[in-house]
Order: sequence, then C-alpha cells, then structure tokens
Amino acid sequence: MQQTALVTGSAGFIGFHTSQRLLQAGVRVVGLDAMTDYYDVALKERRHAILKNAPGFTAVESRLEEPGLLTRLLDEHRPATVIHLAAQAGVRYSIEAPRTYVEANLIGTYELLEAARTVPPAHLMLASTSSVYGANTAMPYREVDKADSQMSFYAATKKATEAMAHSYAHLYGLPVTMFRFFTVYGPWGRPDMALFKFVRAIEAGEAIDVYNRGDMRRDFTFVDDLVEGLMRLRDVPPPGVEGRGDVPDFDSLSPVAPFRIVNIGNSAPVPLMDFIRVLEGVMDRKAELNLMEMQPGDVPATWADATLLGHLVGALPRTPLDEGVKRFVDWYRDHYG
Repeated sequence: MQQTALVTGSAGFIGFHTSQRLLQAGVRVVGLDAMTDYYDVALKERRHAILKNAPGFTAVESRLEEPGLLTRLLDEHRPATVIHLAAQAGVRYSIEAPRTYVEANLIGTYELLEAARTVPPAHLMLASTSSVYGANTAMPYREVDKADSQMSFYAATKKATEAMAHSYAHLYGLPVTMFRFFTVYGPWGRPDMALFKFVRAIEAGEAIDVYNRGDMRRDFTFVDDLVEGLMRLRDVPPPGVEGRGDVPDFDSLSPVAPFRIVNIGNSAPVPLMDFIRVLEGVMDRKAELNLMEMQPGDVPATWADATLLGHLVGALPRTPLDEGVKRFVDWYRDHYG
C-alpha cells in the first residue's frame, strides 16, 4: 500500500519543500494550509499550485484550528506520519499580534493532538524552533539543556506546544518527535526572513536593516538539508518506556513517554556581517547598511548541537553557505524577474 502523510502548512516555506520530497519518495500527501495573509498569499498559492500538479497530492485549504477538521482528515486518510509545520511565525509580529499566535500555535496544535489521540498515526512530528532556547548563553544549544527563558511570545507559544505534545505522548502513548529548526533559508523562502529582505532591498538599490549593528550569529541551515533530516526522522519514532534499554546522556528522550526533541541545524554559526559579504559576492553588488539596535524579543546568536540528530539518522548533507545563498538568489531573480 502507498504510504500517506499529512503535512500541515503545506503552502508554507518548509511545508512546501517537505511535501515535494515526500511526493518524490512515492508518499501520498494530504496538505493542509489556511492561506493566511501574514505574507504574500500569491506566493503560497504558487507553491500549492506546484504541489497540485504532482500525482498523489491532496490540497485542503482550511484553518488548522477549525474544530474537528483534523480528526476528519486523519480518519479519512489514515496517514502513517503527521508532520505539523503550520504555525504563526515571526518574532516581531508576535509583539504586534499575539492573539494570532494563541489561535494558530496553541489552539491549532491542541486540535491536532486531539485528532491524533482519536486516530493515532505511527509517528507524530511537530515543528518547534531554536527560539525556545531564549536567554540560554551556553552554546552550542543541546536538547537536554533547560530552556525556560523565552524572549518572545512566538518562542513562548512554541515551547508551550512542546509541553502540550509531551503530555499527550505520556497520556496516550503517541510517538512524538519535536524538531527545533535553526534559521532555515533557501528558494521559496518567506518574505519576512532576513535573506529574502536583503536580496529584495539590494536589488532595489535600498539599504538593508542590520540589527544589533551586525553583531549577531546565526546557524544558517539550507532547506534541503533540513528536509533530509525530517525524511530520515520519519522512520525513527521515539520508543515507548518499556524495554528501551540505555539512553545516552545527550538524548532528550522522555523518561515517561515516547517523546523526543531534536535539533536540526547546520552546527556552524555564521557572523551576520560574513553572511552579508557572501550575499554581496553572489549578487556582485555592494549592500548599503542601515545599522540598527537589537529588535525586541530577538537573541544575538544561535548554534545547534546536532549530536542527537547524527546519532539517530547519521550525518546530514551540509550545503555550503555560498551555494545555498546563490540558489536562493537565482530563484528570486527567476521568480520576480
């Protein structure tokens, strides 16, 4: 039988790439997206249009938090894997419109957990974020480190979804993997992300906003590398409590539930000014810099410890930064002319 996966947020940046990879692997994909207007809906519609051209893709355009919707989808399609990527993203916007984060991230995830309790998949995979590490200063960030000092409401809602998912894993035996993403970039990226904004401004001859006066580091992770990690993790659901044997001290596997948190990052933080220099080289244009103070809720650095990911699925590809940036710039110029 052809395997089925439910992907929430399938018209989003990571959801689109994940759905493409699943379809290429012969998996039937049910893609759910609400087409919200947080950024250009036409970009989301174009992503979904590409997916709709692939055999085996079923598009469902509706809100994640609609009561009973996810239960109906799971009952109808019986997916072996659920990959939950739908969320309200963005640090700054969570200060401007916090209610949207409550509705999409908290209520939406609750609806998914209730659906999975009723119609359990073999593996429930939910997106978190590196932002949950918040004020932690010990780097690289490890999944087993305490992370209770979130700096933005966005990060707080994502940390809450981790706790919610753990409780369902414990109460109902649901195998749950939470993955914390680190600064994902690549073609079809979100317009509110730094690389997209930088390229758009440079192409228009405008200054780029550089926060914390450029004194920032990010663990830039190319989207194809991240999706490869998700594809491999599909086959490694967390084991139940009974008979699991010794657990390495770097493994975040819960002592009371089939629940695990996994970092997915490049494990190589890049200073922001170095990133800008790579971009200038790729575009063959000098950027005009608008040096600004740190934006509220942001952090100066992120850096993933990927030991656990490597232990579970082996070494992942690491696309060189200049290659990844070039692939984005080529896509941007082709898409926007």
